[in-house]
Amino acid sequence: MSDLTTERTVTAPYTPKAREILHEWVQTDSLRKHCEAVAACMGYFARRDGADEDLWVAVGLLHDLDFERYPDMDAGEEGHPYVGVRYLREQGWGEEVTRAILTHADYTGVEPVSTMERTLRAVDELSGFVTAVALVRPDKSIHTVQVSSVKKKMKDKAFAAKVSRDDIREGAVLLDRPLDDIMQDVIDALRESADRLGLQGVAVTAE
Repeated sequence: MSDLTTERTVTAPYTPKAREILHEWVQTDSLRKHCEAVAACMGYFARRDGADEDLWVAVGLLHDLDFERYPDMDAGEEGHPYVGVRYLREQGWGEEVTRAILTHADYTGVEPVSTMERTLRAVDELSGFVTAVALVRPDKSIHTVQVSSVKKKMKDKAFAAKVSRDDIREGAVLLDRPLDDIMQDVIDALRESADRLGLQGVAVTAE
């Protein structure tokens, strides 16, 4: 990829600017909520690790900003995530943000090195999978999802078939933590943002 890095002009706080860009680029509710879910996880992990929560949340919000418009992952620099990264660089976003976005897609060849990059790779697929587990429950609530529920669905190859189980497992390796612990952290992160994500659930009446 050509070097389109410009002088960094975007400064903190990052989250409001990132959310504005997300809403400009992404119109579908499902993709917006996915980005919000990843952002919720990034913020949760940042707080746990004593990192810059504002920066990490912004990365989560922006990581798929171009996927709706440029979903062809075989399009090289004219596809996701290259188009989004090029736009962000032109807008003055720093290399820590744009590089992290490149690392979340393994086909870019940019390997995750920093803790933020490794975390993004680890929570991207897993947050979507846990969300799917919540939405198929009768109460559609993240608050009743347990690690055991997620692990059971992981074994069902027909469930959320497009989600790579290998990528989820690789995330635990990247963070050098047990997968069960990461699953619990993701569940807890999504619970904190359940209102924004539409995962508070619905009342279930007995028949």
